[in-house]
Parts: sequence; C-alpha cells; structure tokens
Amino acid sequence: MSRISQIELDDSNLPPPTPEIEQERKVAIFDLIEDNSFVLPKRDERAVPDGPYHLGLAIREKRLVFDVETEKGDKAAEFHLSLSPFRQVVKDYYQICESYFNAVKTLPPSQIETIDMARRGIHNEGSRVLQERLDGKAEVDTDTARRLFTLICVLHFGG
Repeated sequence: MSRISQIELDDSNLPPPTPEIEQERKVAIFDLIEDNSFVLPKRDERAVPDGPYHLGLAIREKRLVFDVETEKGDKAAEFHLSLSPFRQVVKDYYQICESYFNAVKTLPPSQIETIDMARRGIHNEGSRVLQERLDGKAEVDTDTARRLFTLICVLHFGG
C-alpha cells in the first residue's frame, strides 16, 4: 500500500502558531510520517505513479490544495477541495482545543477527560468529512484522515 513519506505545510501566509498549535502540528506530522496509508486511485486509465509520496498542503483561494509528488519529485496528483464542508467542524475543533488547552492548566482530570472526549468526537467528524471529500481522489485510512484533519485545522486557523 502507498504512503506519505514527507509532508510540507505552506503556512507562509499565517501568523506564527501558538505553542499548543505548534505542538499539535509536530505530533500530527510525526505520527503521519510514522504510520499512514495514502493511495492514489487509477483515473481515466492513466498509470498512477508509485508511492511513497511527498505531500504538500496549502490553502489557496479558499481551497485546500493537496500537491502530491513522487519521492523523485515528479508530479503524481494535485487536487483542490472546497473548505466549505470543513468550516463548521474546523471551527468547533479549534474551539474545543482551546478549551482543552485551558482546562489542562486549571481543571481536575475528570473535567479534562470530558473535554477531551468531546474533542475526539469532533476530530472523528472532521476526519470523516475529509475521507468523504477525498473520495475518488485519494484513499486514506481513518488514522491518516485524523492526522491530516489536524493539519487542515492548523492551516485554516494558523496560530
């Protein structure tokens, strides 16, 4: 099965991330590179370049851009996804993450756990939306979708 071997975020138009967001990004990238599944389906009878792939993620003109290259630097695919289906779930995820980061500093473990369960639920919803939007463009497993969704949140909200 194909996979992503390198990922690059184009966050050049974003303010510097908060320490918490930076940590989320680092963990998501590390986990994604360590274990992921990313398959480009055959389209229009064209051969699909073999992975592993280098993935560039960016937001351009209110669209999420996936720029996929082979390890040799050859273009494998590029697709653009509307951000509209992500807007509410990204906003909800960002807000619950903020609550979680604040709770960790002051609340008892039982309340932190409750917020974390809500955070995981929203995260699952975001990864489901991503998998739906990638249908026909790329096949990813649930864990890969979850990590990519985290990176989408980082790109969408910056710091």
